[in-house]
Amino acid sequence: MNEHRFPLRVYYEDTDLAGIVYYANYLRFIERGRSEYVRALGIDQVELKEGRGLVFAVRRVEADYLSPARFDDRLEVLTAIGQIGGARLVMAQRVMRGEEILFTAQVTLVLMSLEGRPVRIPADIRARLEEAGGGSAER
Repeated sequence: MNEHRFPLRVYYEDTDLAGIVYYANYLRFIERGRSEYVRALGIDQVELKEGRGLVFAVRRVEADYLSPARFDDRLEVLTAIGQIGGARLVMAQRVMRGEEILFTAQVTLVLMSLEGRPVRIPADIRARLEEAGGGSAER
């Protein structure tokens, strides 16, 4: 699984006064895409938090808004793993309408303890991420 696909539809509540998707909602869309990708990899984020005291948190987002989405558009969030560091994971994401790229983002996540300190990604989780990402790890 090199790239995960998450379909969604634009609802009225997602749009602004101009009738286009409000810019901050793209961040919500890509969050859903990342969450579903991690779930598809068999990583249970509830168990990770409750069982191990670890959570993924967004550290950085680099985003480009290329073309607007509108009410009732059918979109797809494409997510791929970029780099895997000690405690850090970079994911590349695109929001598509058919073949048209509407939005791109590079999202840097860190694995943290519940106290907010960075924690190395455990070997079992790293293995799933590396397998999905085609072995794009940096150590």
